[in-house]
Amino acid sequence: MPRSDINILAVAPYESMKAAMERVAEAYPEIRLEVYTGDLEEGVEAVRSAGPDNFDCIISRGGTAQLIRRITDVPVVEIPLSVYDVLRAIKLAENYTDLYAIVGFPNITGTAHILCDLLRSNVDILTVHDAREVASTLSRLVQGGYRMVVCDMATHTAARQMGLDAFLITSGEESLREALEQALTVSAGFRRLREENLFLRGALQETEKTVVLDGQGALYFSAPTEPAAEALKVLRQRLPALQEGSAQRFYHNEQGTLYGVSAQAVTIGQRKYYQFRYVEEKIPLRSGRNGIRSYNKSECIHLLQGGIYGLRGLLGEQEAAVDTAAATRQPVMIIGEPGTGKDQLARILYLRGPLRDKPFVVLDCAAMNDKSWNFLLDHYSSPLNGSGNTISFRHMEALSDARWRELLAAIWETGLARRVRLLFAITCPEGRALPPQCHELVSSLGCITFRLPALRDRSDEITSLASLYLASLNLETGKQISGFDDRAMERLRSYRWPQNYAQLDRVLRDLVLHTTGQYIHGAAVADALQRERGLLENTAPAALAVEGRTLEQITTDAILQAIAAHGGNRTAAARQLGISRSTLWRYLARTEDMK
Repeated sequence: MPRSDINILAVAPYESMKAAMERVAEAYPEIRLEVYTGDLEEGVEAVRSAGPDNFDCIISRGGTAQLIRRITDVPVVEIPLSVYDVLRAIKLAENYTDLYAIVGFPNITGTAHILCDLLRSNVDILTVHDAREVASTLSRLVQGGYRMVVCDMATHTAARQMGLDAFLITSGEESLREALEQALTVSAGFRRLREENLFLRGALQETEKTVVLDGQGALYFSAPTEPAAEALKVLRQRLPALQEGSAQRFYHNEQGTLYGVSAQAVTIGQRKYYQFRYVEEKIPLRSGRNGIRSYNKSECIHLLQGGIYGLRGLLGEQEAAVDTAAATRQPVMIIGEPGTGKDQLARILYLRGPLRDKPFVVLDCAAMNDKSWNFLLDHYSSPLNGSGNTISFRHMEALSDARWRELLAAIWETGLARRVRLLFAITCPEGRALPPQCHELVSSLGCITFRLPALRDRSDEITSLASLYLASLNLETGKQISGFDDRAMERLRSYRWPQNYAQLDRVLRDLVLHTTGQYIHGAAVADALQRERGLLENTAPAALAVEGRTLEQITTDAILQAIAAHGGNRTAAARQLGISRSTLWRYLARTEDMK
């Protein structure tokens, strides 16, 4: 039987492996590959929903492959973990300064034992034989003072949930290629042609709405109802881009409901179809009031896990104090330079606190206009009138003197600190004094205060932080970068990081994007930091010229500069300058008269 039209279902434990599988499969035109993302039971459910009998072979990894074999007679090929895959993770973990262990199924730990013996590396290696053993194994490690594990995907997920950092052992493209070759060999007896049935089943999976157009753009299939004419018009506008073969994701607002729409072109035999899957988005386009936004627990967890701020080690020596403060309902003041993670610390205090099942309300003082501020203080449905919630004030340095006084009065007169958990955050750049109202707030409410350290003050920890985040970026991008050379790490440690962790996040993402080899070199770091310097110089406000100019001219220029910095928002500019809107308008009117 010729090797053609072979249908293979692949279950990847993480998203970047899915992308790697699709890249490797491009070298095999005889394969039609469908890839799902899921680990262990999630992977099994993905196979059930896809209909395993529609495929000639299934490819997966580790414990997920073992579970899939129990629910289907279709051959299951296990993606091997090569010696090089395990070695790469071990080498990347060598920069970690705290206690760590290697945890996984026998296919990982067997290889790890051999490598650690050869490398003379004294690392604890723990083997699990069932997913149910993972939690208890990790609990023992936590009790033993371990902070990080090198592991497979199932252990990686559980470790992050338990507050451990984790390096995921990823499969390289050579391992994926080996699995595809084996799948080609075992697929001969299981090939079946069920394309259209597979297509229609897949179109209905895990979506609330599905629309399929044929090659001419006519409606071919829809569920649960037929779309309106206007909605069909929107979908047909997407067809030219889909004809190029690339999948798309876009948002569509239909009758007040926001949908995320995934679109792709699918060829069945000689015919092409365009498939659109709708999923209702839980987060609205905007809150309806500037600077006021309410989150639930799951949304905060999602926001906390993204980017460099998701690393648990970022709190450093303040970890225990944060846990203690989170368990109380005492007001907290968070002070730090730009990019030190004040918003993320507020989320951590909420998620670790007793009110985590109630709303988390964020009040952005820099984004509020007069209408939203008046709503906050005077409206019956203001979040300040509730109880049992957590209210987080951010960018309090943007408050004018008048608003500071109004807020302090509202807190005292309504007993707000007794009804809700109050968190305050203020950005204080290096060399700048805190507003006196901040000291008054801390003193009057008895706030627990956290001063977040600048990244330059933790330069000795940059090695661990950068290596940990590199592991996350490898997982996110599908790269297999093993670490930094000595010169690269020295440049990272010696840079002053004016925008702190937010800037480190940006630089590391830039480095991963531009690195094609196994290591990030010093020259690449120098180039990235030079780009950062140029970015900061271009965004810094110009100094006001004073010599030979009148006070009126200097004041007018300061006002115009403040308006530009706030994207044209004159109310925000007036608030920053500490003047009323009428005063700002008066100066602008004079400027027009002088033209």
